[in-house]
This record gives sequence, structure tokens and C-alpha cells, in this order.
Amino acid sequence: MSNVKVLPLLQPAVEPCCPPLNERPLTAEEAEPAAKMFKALGDPVRLRLFSAVASHEGGEACVCDISDVGVSQPTVSHHLKKLKEAGLLTSERRGTWVYYRVEPAVLAAMGALLTKASGA
Repeated sequence: MSNVKVLPLLQPAVEPCCPPLNERPLTAEEAEPAAKMFKALGDPVRLRLFSAVASHEGGEACVCDISDVGVSQPTVSHHLKKLKEAGLLTSERRGTWVYYRVEPAVLAAMGALLTKASGA
């Protein structure tokens, strides 16, 4: 007999910025955070960095592993800062390196924004 206990997986709390885009027109207040997110992802370098972090094994990436995007290191740092300011990335310093993570709730909220509204 095993004393191993199976624990349920916790679902991340999803706090969407606004309703799905096809549900109803966004208010000015709802459009602000969505526009900030889309603006941050509207730059090809930022989109590549976001994708590199999101798809990295373990769900997080050291800046040393994702900085090869064709721009200088200070420019990479600038773009990562913009992604953090938009709420798309979080970071943690470990020694001399910074590790970036896309929180599962961020991806879920982005998906909810672009997903067909229920009953639509």
C-alpha cells in the first residue's frame, strides 16, 4: 500500500482585462490594458523575446539563453523591460543572471481576450 497522495492541479487565476473582442465593443477603460499588451507585442523583437520565454523548457528563461535576437544586449534589456511594464513577463534575479517567466495566467487571459465569447 502506497502513501502517495495525488494533489489536484491549481488553475491560475485568470483576470482578463476585458471581455472577448467579439462579445461587445470595449469601453475606453477596458481598451487601455489590452492596447498596452498589443503595443508591447507589436514589435518583432519583443514578440520573439516573449515567444522565446513562453516556449522555453520549464516556462522560464535566463536572459543569457534568449538574447540572440539580432540586437545588442542593451536593446534586449530595453525590450524585456517594456514586456515587463506591459505585465507580460515577470523576472527574478539569481546571482548575476535574470530569469524571465510568462505567468500561465497571462497566457490564459490573452487567450480569453481572443477567444470566441460563449454563446456567440
